[in-house]
Amino acid sequence: MAKAKASADVSLCKGCRLCVGACPVQAIEPLEEINKKGYEIIRIHEDTCIGCGRCYTICPDYVFTISTVE
Repeated sequence: MAKAKASADVSLCKGCRLCVGACPVQAIEPLEEINKKGYEIIRIHEDTCIGCGRCYTICPDYVFTISTVE
């Protein structure tokens, strides 16, 4: 059975951190790293991600994609 995982285009991230609070398994880590737009970004721990899509749903900047993986 295929599992879903989230991926992030951090170049779109504006550092609102809504995804960090929305993740039920704490798979999203806020970083102090800055993207080209000057915003602090996030990192997804793919081994922890359950692919629930809450980050995708709450993100106002379309940073996340949910994909199935084998």
